Amino acid sequence: MKRQNQSSVVEFILLGFSNFPELQEQLFGVFLVIYVVTLIGNAIIIVIISLEQSLHVPMYLFLLNLSVVDVTFNAVVMPETLVVLTTEKTSITFAGCFAQMYFLLLFGGTECFLLGAMAYDRFAAICHPLSYPMIMNKRVFVKLVMFSWISGITVATLQATWVFSFPFCGPGEINHLFCETPPVLELVCADTFLFEIYAFTGTILIIMVPFLLILLSYVRILFAILMMPSTTGRQKAFSTCASHLTSVTLFYGTASMTYLQPKSGYSPETKKLMSLAYTLLTPLLNPLIYSLRNSEMKRALMKIWRRKVDLHTF
Repeated sequence: MKRQNQSSVVEFILLGFSNFPELQEQLFGVFLVIYVVTLIGNAIIIVIISLEQSLHVPMYLFLLNLSVVDVTFNAVVMPETLVVLTTEKTSITFAGCFAQMYFLLLFGGTECFLLGAMAYDRFAAICHPLSYPMIMNKRVFVKLVMFSWISGITVATLQATWVFSFPFCGPGEINHLFCETPPVLELVCADTFLFEIYAFTGTILIIMVPFLLILLSYVRILFAILMMPSTTGRQKAFSTCASHLTSVTLFYGTASMTYLQPKSGYSPETKKLMSLAYTLLTPLLNPLIYSLRNSEMKRALMKIWRRKVDLHTF
């Protein structure tokens, strides 16, 4: 294989599902619909929470941050993915590939910590309702949000810079839909053993630890739910917890399988599907699971809508 150093690489080729051209055409329509619905759903949440003062409490402000992350996370991946699905091979510049990986890691890492913070918030609210205002005061909330974003930035800066410091082998074809760490790493012409140790350790700390803390929080929440006297209340709480855990498991499960072994034995198609699960489906499901089924969100939406109608009437 021809070697070429990093400075001589000017672009990569994203192959997508080029081995299945008929599949690419079908996926384009599906992905476009999912992308539009995801943007609309998260945009509605951002607008409702921003405009409605009664929702300016930690639970909904966490949701606001999650929706911002999901919108930007989706915007980093989906436009390029849609372009890849319309062509047999799509070129992306070296700088463009770096930027895509950087922001993918930034928003992905931030979401990992935000979901953990949200689980802790629900644990405090349900298991310690009387002391909740003290546990989750404004200062604690701000610290958790800042920690989530700063951690995402730190992870992205360290990992993306490290990956793109390696020399790459030609022809520079990335058998993936976008510039994600594992498929890009397969083009590296150097020993990546130290990086893989870092990647494994980082995945444990960034993905698995928050996931285990979320599970622990929900176990405590479920025990608290079982103590509820109302059967209807228990059923509603169980339904909410099950929905939350479904979204969380989908995100953390597929992300951990992707990043625990950067040069794993999974087939390229399997890797693509796992990546799509947490970059495409999770941002779509989060508005449905966390917000749009919420009665307070619905009431706030109706209040904003009536306010808008009254303004037009008068």
